Amino acid sequence: MRVPYFPLVVLASVLCLSHSYTLRSSVSWVVSSNDVVEEADLSEEEVAPALLVDGAGLWKQVYPASNVLGDGVESPRELAEPETDNVAQLSSSRLFSYRLEKMQQAGSSSGPPPHQETARTARYIAHNSDWGHLATISTQDKIKGLPFGNIFSVSDGPADNGTGAVYFYVTPKDNTISDLRSNPFASLTFSEAEGEFCRQMVYDPEDPRCARLTLTGKMVDVAPEELVFAKEAMFSRHPVMAKWPVGHNWFFMKLELIQVWLQDWVGGISLIPLEDYFKATPF
Repeated sequence: MRVPYFPLVVLASVLCLSHSYTLRSSVSWVVSSNDVVEEADLSEEEVAPALLVDGAGLWKQVYPASNVLGDGVESPRELAEPETDNVAQLSSSRLFSYRLEKMQQAGSSSGPPPHQETARTARYIAHNSDWGHLATISTQDKIKGLPFGNIFSVSDGPADNGTGAVYFYVTPKDNTISDLRSNPFASLTFSEAEGEFCRQMVYDPEDPRCARLTLTGKMVDVAPEELVFAKEAMFSRHPVMAKWPVGHNWFFMKLELIQVWLQDWVGGISLIPLEDYFKATPF
């Protein structure tokens, strides 16, 4: 009659042997007995710092809604502060989490401008983006007349001299260039998710606080008198381009702007006048 209890005895033995493991979000690893005791002494606040688990809890701890989404209150771009040493040490040693640190963008020692400065934000994104998504009207047989998107490396100037005018280095072998020869109008979209800011703030790329910029205009060949600057703009940001095979007949193009569309906060978008866009500085 005692035979049916044998599996329970085996299970109890296994559980006893597993006392030196601790569970964290369905991931286990070995820790010393001292660590286990030490964890038991920590308060709930110490064990679960602001940067921890679910999005809702994280948001409440780091930036309470009353401090961020209220009228006239500065955005997290201006509120973000570095972690304390204790939190940084805890998060790096035991927790799966993003760490809030000061951004270091190319050509800039600080993060994005305040979201209220829309023209400056647009210039900041255009200057700090190394690539973007270019949408054209396709000439391909199966999708002729339909939208077609492609990724291109871009530059609006060297790191210390952003102009707001976006340059491209392209080949006629590309389907997008065939589209542009038929219809030269296109839209170029950038996302702030390309950099570090949205990751550090734990913003999803579709979150309106993770800014996105769409420049719409006419794609034209760079004029001869502008070629020296276009080459410096592209090759200083993408040095490998200088070694691309000459047989592909590479040449420079730029986007002559018609509209600047920006969303960098909740509650709507901004259509930035071209004059304001070019007057602003990305730095």
